[in-house]
Amino acid sequence: MQVLVTLRFLASVSFLQVVGDTVGLDKSTFSRTVDRVCDALVRKWHQFIKWPSVQEKDKIKKGVFEIGGFPNVIGCIDGTHVRIQAPTQDEPAYVNRKGWHSINVQAVCDDKGNITYLCASWPGSTHDSHIFRTSNLRQHLEANHTRISDGFVLGDSGYACRPYLLTPYLHPQGNPQQRYNDRLCRTRVTIERTFGRLKRRFHFLYSEIRMNPGKVCKIILTCAILHNIAILRNEVLDVDDAHVRQDQPLIDHYRGRNDDKAIRDHIASTFFAN
Repeated sequence: MQVLVTLRFLASVSFLQVVGDTVGLDKSTFSRTVDRVCDALVRKWHQFIKWPSVQEKDKIKKGVFEIGGFPNVIGCIDGTHVRIQAPTQDEPAYVNRKGWHSINVQAVCDDKGNITYLCASWPGSTHDSHIFRTSNLRQHLEANHTRISDGFVLGDSGYACRPYLLTPYLHPQGNPQQRYNDRLCRTRVTIERTFGRLKRRFHFLYSEIRMNPGKVCKIILTCAILHNIAILRNEVLDVDDAHVRQDQPLIDHYRGRNDDKAIRDHIASTFFAN
């Protein structure tokens, strides 16, 4: 019963009290129930959200190439904002570029939309590049990416170009760079669709969440775990991908150093010359 009422809550846009009344539980009991179920799932997050193994990377590369024709990709990275009510502490930090309060959620997905990395702990004003720069994912990629065959993560122009993280050209020069941009954009839509499906499956993430930021972050992680379990169990969700990026802050282009554009140039000239 606790699992079922928690799923009912996460799949709806109703408040705790409304859903609690529907199933015959008072608000405080319902809140404790949601906490218990989320805590139980979060304790097992590493079983369901994990970076791919070498063998899994080979399968992802093949699947991603079939989607957008971009070679050697092991994941696509992006951020999405989950709206929250104004918190009582550090309120300005949660105001994003659109002027509303949010949690900035960063994730990487594979070709099937399975979330292989998630960070849901930063306030809405935090730039995507800063979240990645301070993440254990960046540390892992820097320590383990030694050659092109190790694979790339694809990001948008909000990230710095790195040997392991490829971003688009802001001003492409010539056909190879333009083709590179087109294929990257076509491939990166995978993470945008993943966010869209995550929020469609758990409508709770679409509404303004009236909880403290810490609890919101825990529930976001819970929803990501359940999303991966649904994919594992082949639970198909039909959504309109045209509305995936609805009501999200505009990208603030990365303006820092891009020390590794030579790798991007090599990929463009080698794989997209013709």
